[in-house]
Amino acid sequence: MGVSRRRPLKSHAKPVPENRIIHGDCLRELGKLPAASVDLVFADPPYYLQLDRQLLRPNNTVVDGVDDDWDKFRGFGDYDAFTRAWLGECRRVLKPDGAIWVIGSYHNIFRVGAALQDLGFWLQNDIIWRKANPMPNFRGRRFTNAHETLIWAARDRRSRVTFNYEAMKSGNDDVQMRSDWLFPICSGPERLKDEGGRKAHPTQKPEALLHRILLATTRPGDLVLDPFFGTGTTGAVAKRLGRRFVGIERDGDYVRAASERIARVSPLAGHILAPAPSKRSEPRIAFGAIVELGILEPGRRLTDERGRIWAEVKADGTLALAGPGHVRQGSIHRLGAEVQGKSACNGWTYWHFEVEGQLRPIDVLREEARRQLGLRPAPPAPLLAGE
Repeated sequence: MGVSRRRPLKSHAKPVPENRIIHGDCLRELGKLPAASVDLVFADPPYYLQLDRQLLRPNNTVVDGVDDDWDKFRGFGDYDAFTRAWLGECRRVLKPDGAIWVIGSYHNIFRVGAALQDLGFWLQNDIIWRKANPMPNFRGRRFTNAHETLIWAARDRRSRVTFNYEAMKSGNDDVQMRSDWLFPICSGPERLKDEGGRKAHPTQKPEALLHRILLATTRPGDLVLDPFFGTGTTGAVAKRLGRRFVGIERDGDYVRAASERIARVSPLAGHILAPAPSKRSEPRIAFGAIVELGILEPGRRLTDERGRIWAEVKADGTLALAGPGHVRQGSIHRLGAEVQGKSACNGWTYWHFEVEGQLRPIDVLREEARRQLGLRPAPPAPLLAGE
């Protein structure tokens, strides 16, 4: 782990050494990176577990816990100063729309969260990583510690961070991805071992966790910084997913293990990496364009999903609804809200048209409009074929 108690050093910034592990002190090396050069930071800092004696199982065997020097501090004041120093450097190197993930346990995550907010980061979410196979509490004096907490924060309140919402929802069986994630701890063949068969690193994180984080909050080609690189989980996943990385690590054994691990990774093909497109990033299409392009003819009848309310498409791209004593007319959104007695409505998903005996939301017609406008390749057959 790249830990130091020193203050960050000011130095002349050099280009980011992409897809490299920097062997050195994290604060010193962070100070060498240029400002606004990184898209995402993933940080797995020391948890400051404050273990003062060996942990024993009921059979008196020793638990392989975290007792390394990099997790030891003189006290909370020392830990807080270190935390604010490395977080401050990470904020400096993040691009204006960059973001950071920090993982921790109850020992440190609340102190990290306060430091993030004090430094100007804007919290997006906290994520609970629920461990499918947690280590039991051997002393039987408290609940089994079965989770860790991740904080996802934007560089500041104005940052427009990357969030591949549609990809996360689609991969979650079309249900919004929740903030509690179930993954097993790192074990089996994934767990790196040293020559003596012991864990190469006591807190190696599962690749599945980093896989989700990078898919959710980066794009292919983005640069991911890990200032506590350890045995290189972030780099291995970044390489596989077509992201660039830079890691900082002060322990030479960890650097060697990470280098060998990453060298064995084969990147996925580019077309496999493309995330599901975000609707917010799609070219805007107005309903009037749907009428102008002839995708829906004036006079066509639209209905709600249950076929109880009917409206007629007008030549100017509005809808008209016959009512008692008058005809109500307006945009797809305003008229949809009015008939439901609501203040707002997404008319694209509320109004439906009939094709081949089935009702479909008019939202699907925007894709046809994009094709006709040259924003998409031509489809094999017209969308409304068979009417």
